[in-house]
Amino acid sequence: MTLTTDVNPGAAMNPRAVFHGPDRAQPGSTKKKTWTGRILSWLAVLFLLFDALAKIAKVPPVVEGSAQLGYPEGVISGIGGVLLVSTILYAIPRTSVLGSVLLTGYLGGAIATHVRVGNPLFSHVLFPIYVAVMLWGGLYLRDRRVHGLISSNR
Repeated sequence: MTLTTDVNPGAAMNPRAVFHGPDRAQPGSTKKKTWTGRILSWLAVLFLLFDALAKIAKVPPVVEGSAQLGYPEGVISGIGGVLLVSTILYAIPRTSVLGSVLLTGYLGGAIATHVRVGNPLFSHVLFPIYVAVMLWGGLYLRDRRVHGLISSNR
């Protein structure tokens, strides 16, 4: 018995294959949808990478902001490391769904933190939801596996 897969085995090794795997495009999708998904995904990835690296480097404004949210300085690098790994997993086509799930959990923790300290709704509490919409929306538009899970058209 031969097992077949729709995953391009060389995609993870080719840097250009990130978000560009032809096997990931939805059947019958337009280039416009695929590119919109890639752009949404890259915007979210760039923001999350910037945030992760700032946490790992313990940039002073990040340390101050984290302290205001109730996080001691000693845990900031670890939080940044978790964010970095999750974001990298999202950026790799083969592990993008796992990365999305991990980032959803991370962003849920951010929402809970902002609610706990009483931050404003639209600028702070809902911001992680905006990022999650970009993550999942981008993945939905560029990955047929996710489209198949979410879409009622099977």
